[in-house]
Amino acid sequence: MKISLSLGGSLLTGKSAESTPVLNPDLFKKYAKILKNIHEEGHEIMVVCGGGQPARYFIELATKLGGNRDLQDYLGIKATHINALLLMAALGEIADQSRIYQRGSDLKYKKEGKILVGGGYKPGTSTDYRAVVFAKKMKADLIINATDVDGIYDKNPKTEPSARKIPELTFKQLEEIIIENTKQLPGDYGLFDLRAVRLASKLNIPVVFIDGGDSQEIINAIKGEHSGSVVKNKI
Repeated sequence: MKISLSLGGSLLTGKSAESTPVLNPDLFKKYAKILKNIHEEGHEIMVVCGGGQPARYFIELATKLGGNRDLQDYLGIKATHINALLLMAALGEIADQSRIYQRGSDLKYKKEGKILVGGGYKPGTSTDYRAVVFAKKMKADLIINATDVDGIYDKNPKTEPSARKIPELTFKQLEEIIIENTKQLPGDYGLFDLRAVRLASKLNIPVVFIDGGDSQEIINAIKGEHSGSVVKNKI
């Protein structure tokens, strides 16, 4: 199976209570281990790293300094590249160490038989969108969005106790939920980037949303045994 994985930055960088980001190498090792297992099972995988706490820290600092939205986005992009490089370090030679994949056209340089690691590319788009772009270029069978939320809810589960998880829904339903419940801002595209939703729908590639805090859920998503939500054009 060909898989494009959007790996939430908070899974890699954690959620330290410190005022400045503090990174834990064990988190990078944790996801490197699960990615190696997936690769050894014969799957072709592209993983796109989010920016996490470091991205939000630098974006907030730039905001205080008067930096415009594009500048804030560039800081977030650089944070995703740092996370990508750290994950590549944890993966070792099983990963393509030659580049951080940023554009779909970069795949023409890919090294066969390697795990590909990507990050952000340009202001105005998220790593979610990058994951869908790569899915298009690699003709992926599945897109996985691994974050710190265990699926799609009709409301924000972090602020609404009555929020209900939806195991299966259409891309149109997801788009409506995103518009109603999130703001698409640098470093925080909310549930999922709207452009990514629309492109995935056009490509007709299902997207599975899982709680990546349990790294085994990534494998479960590939097997169709996850406890998250799946989004398709038709259900």
